[in-house]
Amino acid sequence: MKMQMTGQMRMEQRMKLAPRMIQSMEVLQLPLLALQEKIEAELNSNPVLELADDNAEAEAPLEADTAERVDQAELVVREDSNNVDDFERLDSLGEDFADYIESTASIRPLRSSGDPDKKMEALQNTAAGQQSLHEYLSEQWRLVEAEGPVKAAGQKIIDYIDDKGYLSVRLEQLCIPEKNDFALEHLQQALRLVQSLEPTGVGARDVRECLLIQMAQYAEDMAFEMQIVLHCWDDLLENRLPQIARKMNGSLDQVNYAISRMSKLDTSPGLQVGRQDNHPITADVIVEPNEEGAGYAVSLADTHVPNLRVNKFYSRMARDREVDDKTRDFLQQNIRSAQWFMDAIEQRKHTLLRVAQVVVDRQKEFFEKGQLYLKPLPMGAVAEAVGVHIATVSRAVAGKYVQCPQGVLPLRSFFTGGTEDQNGESKSWDAIRARLQQIVDAEDKANPLNDDQLRDKLAEAGMGNIARRTVAKYRKLMNIPTARFRKKY
Repeated sequence: MKMQMTGQMRMEQRMKLAPRMIQSMEVLQLPLLALQEKIEAELNSNPVLELADDNAEAEAPLEADTAERVDQAELVVREDSNNVDDFERLDSLGEDFADYIESTASIRPLRSSGDPDKKMEALQNTAAGQQSLHEYLSEQWRLVEAEGPVKAAGQKIIDYIDDKGYLSVRLEQLCIPEKNDFALEHLQQALRLVQSLEPTGVGARDVRECLLIQMAQYAEDMAFEMQIVLHCWDDLLENRLPQIARKMNGSLDQVNYAISRMSKLDTSPGLQVGRQDNHPITADVIVEPNEEGAGYAVSLADTHVPNLRVNKFYSRMARDREVDDKTRDFLQQNIRSAQWFMDAIEQRKHTLLRVAQVVVDRQKEFFEKGQLYLKPLPMGAVAEAVGVHIATVSRAVAGKYVQCPQGVLPLRSFFTGGTEDQNGESKSWDAIRARLQQIVDAEDKANPLNDDQLRDKLAEAGMGNIARRTVAKYRKLMNIPTARFRKKY
């Protein structure tokens, strides 16, 4: 096989994103809290970027010829003179330098002992990490008195309890004589002890056993409920309450009362313990009624976004010809980066405000009347109204929230598809789901509506001709059971 090198020409088109455009898109996509973290990171990484002090007095304009300023002249101590003028100039230079240190924002004086340390206050106010379920059970297990093999078996069982509190493996799988010093009977004895730990119901192998453990340790007598779970479990799952009443030789009222008591039990006891991260939500856009009473005012919740500027001292150094080229190149590069970052923040504010204004104008009835009046709104329509690409709108609404009279809602939730009713009016799918929930809540629970009847009710409510499979799909998405399971006896 012969190998050779050849040259050829090819014409093609490629789209390359400049670093400035990439940074602008990243900043546009950040929600408010993430933007604050990004600004803090930029302040720490870019030495020429600083917080702007709005109350600071404007700095005097720079002189055109800085090379000839007296305080920048070279200090030379000669033996043929008394050097009085030079030392006086040195004293004045020291005073000017001290004044500069006190006035500049980039060089901060040391914090006095009496001032509070904001970082220490933040650390002290931060909540301590919560205990995991495994740690919580292990601490209790160390206090249990049992034989050595049973203690080892119990710790092994705890290692295989999932976050909901259930034992995720069979005991036979944990019984490995070659690796462990306990047998199957030790595991069975340890499991009974583990199931007596808090939270009540932990260590169960299924929902049925979890309910039985909780009912056995319940403060009140639940013998009737335990018999239902033991002997009528399948009927209970299928909502066949008359059959349960016949088997238990009781009435429907007794069965309903027993079910209401069982509904207070926890089918996921492990979730009571352990870390649950509730991420804070901060609104990026605020929608309020106009003071004049017509329409809604849209504003950005950017009061916590600090104002940035380029440090003037470094800016002068970057223009000073006496500074070496390496230092000037470094400063100029960081100044360009800081300017790009500040421009990206301003562009984010401008784009987000325009997008939010168009959304509020298109969804005015929603803000006035509620969820049922939400209209279909594609992103392409908003992009065309704002005059940007649809991808820009998608990035602008990603992770953003709106604070309005209806609550704090995701900005993306206003972009929905929909259908048309008999009158040709557009109805969004979210409005249809809200109407479906209203119909289900108002139905006769003794004779609940099936999917066909729900479809007819939606048509009567002016939601258009919706297919039955669409009704069934949204019913499942909303966790609404079928008519048989919604029936109340």
